Amino acid sequence: MASHRQRNDRKSTARNSHASPAKSQAVQRPAAGAAAAAKPPSRPRPPARGHDEADWIWGVHPVFAALENPARTQIRRVVATPDRARTLAERFSALKTLEVADTQAIARLLPQGAAHQGLALRAEPPEPRSIEDLGTPAQGFLLMLDQVTDPQNVGAIFRSAAAFGARGVIVQDRHAPALAGALAKAAAGAVDKIPHARAVNLSRALEQLEEMGWRAVGLAGEAEDDLETVLDGRPTVIVMGSEGEGLRRLVREHCDALARIPMPGGFESLNVSAAAAVALYAAARATRRG
Repeated sequence: MASHRQRNDRKSTARNSHASPAKSQAVQRPAAGAAAAAKPPSRPRPPARGHDEADWIWGVHPVFAALENPARTQIRRVVATPDRARTLAERFSALKTLEVADTQAIARLLPQGAAHQGLALRAEPPEPRSIEDLGTPAQGFLLMLDQVTDPQNVGAIFRSAAAFGARGVIVQDRHAPALAGALAKAAAGAVDKIPHARAVNLSRALEQLEEMGWRAVGLAGEAEDDLETVLDGRPTVIVMGSEGEGLRRLVREHCDALARIPMPGGFESLNVSAAAAVALYAAARATRRG
């Protein structure tokens, strides 16, 4: 009987063993689903697009300069904290677009991290001048930016141009940031204090300026002559290239001279906004001597 039970046990085991693949398949089906669920998730959605800086400026100096600029004909909104609103009402009695809000409400109107100092303004940017208007008469010095695109750098350059008495700033039409947002904040009001022109073709703009009596000096680290020796007091366009690429070939070829900023300390280069400040200072000195 023991032998009979053993045979029955072997048959039962065989039946169970034969049935195990079906059981295994039944287990694997949910496992396959779990594996699918465990696949790397699809790429997360990008965060919601931030507030557009194209027509907002913020901070005390940029907003005050914009309100004082008669060329700013389309002021859409002025938003201020109660303290700032009182100051604005005293200084600009005819202001009709003023809204009073708390600090957090103003911050929600602006890109994250904007240091608004309790004051923000939404308006059309200052109208650019034509090359002919900006360059007439031919005297003093102008600054041209060849594809300098970083808003912080361009804002700092506008500030230096205004500080050292440049006649204006020329930027490329399609490769220059809007004169608003972080750029306007870095400029500390200079975008409303110094005129600018936009040119589709900078080489052609240099040709126009040459016909009007201007001389172009391009900054290039590999130039043989120092900037101070090249500047001679004549009406001059200082041409700055982008920090990564420098002056483009055609723009370089339209310069009357190339010059470098001497660096006896041995450092290879300066940030473009720092280099522009040095060049503008040197141009202002040459203009006074001339």
